[in-house]
Amino acid sequence: MSRNSFGDIRVFVEVARRGGFRAAAEHLNQAPASVSEAIQRFEDRLGVRLFERSTRAVALTPIGEQFYERSLPAVTDLEGAINALDEEKGKVSGTLRISAPYSAGPFFLDDLIARFAAAYPTVQTEVIYDDKKVDLLTSGIDAAIRSQTMMAPDTHAVPVGPELNMTILAARSYLEQRGTPMHPSDVMEHDTICYAFGHGDRLAPWGFKGPDGSFVVQPKPRLVANDMRSLLHYASQGLGLAYVYREIAAPYMANHDLIEVLRSHLAPMPRYSINYQSKRHMTRRLRAFIDLAKAGTS
Repeated sequence: MSRNSFGDIRVFVEVARRGGFRAAAEHLNQAPASVSEAIQRFEDRLGVRLFERSTRAVALTPIGEQFYERSLPAVTDLEGAINALDEEKGKVSGTLRISAPYSAGPFFLDDLIARFAAAYPTVQTEVIYDDKKVDLLTSGIDAAIRSQTMMAPDTHAVPVGPELNMTILAARSYLEQRGTPMHPSDVMEHDTICYAFGHGDRLAPWGFKGPDGSFVVQPKPRLVANDMRSLLHYASQGLGLAYVYREIAAPYMANHDLIEVLRSHLAPMPRYSINYQSKRHMTRRLRAFIDLAKAGTS
């Protein structure tokens, strides 16, 4: 059955149910002439007369009565299904799937997810920790939390979480042997321990600030890992300079296991962003999650 045929059936049911074209038109939010044309078109397609018309009234023919009795339950069921869907759209429910880098958890995401789960107990929340880029069209992921350098094209982004302060650290034994870098360009002459996104095919650049603004340096690494705590461990063993989040490195700095260098030259990293595909047809659960994230970091 074509979409137009089903639309005509619904018009037929409303005319029969309400006893006239004008009353049906008001309920369907259509012009009376459009309703009359739909009935005439439907009758022509079926090859039968469904209504007897006069200047005063509209009444079902015997075959129209039979068709009304058969079609009314189906139309009523469909209307109920549509109403149920509208009610479901008004709820914050279903499954919310979030992709995020490992580092986002301890910084802010674990707390955000906990608050969201408490506020919306009817939502099942799934967090997939992965540093790789995510195709939001094909992955089944509702939103990806990423740094600016890992944002996918053609996505919307909402900043979230704290500003990310960085530090460069090395063991005292390494600095005594190789010297202390005094300028960002000096890191190119040092052994470095670099963070890798995903499976190591993309390294995180080291961000600095200078007289002309921010810039990045990509040193050639001696060691690569996709876990910053591993980077800190390698640095504490005297294997080179490590570029990591200051918050993660705080215990090593407090214990003097690692020495900070080039602090005045470091630029903060941009905040994370919640990246999502489209503002149209956004689920209520994703909108609720974004609103909660924005409220918590404003």
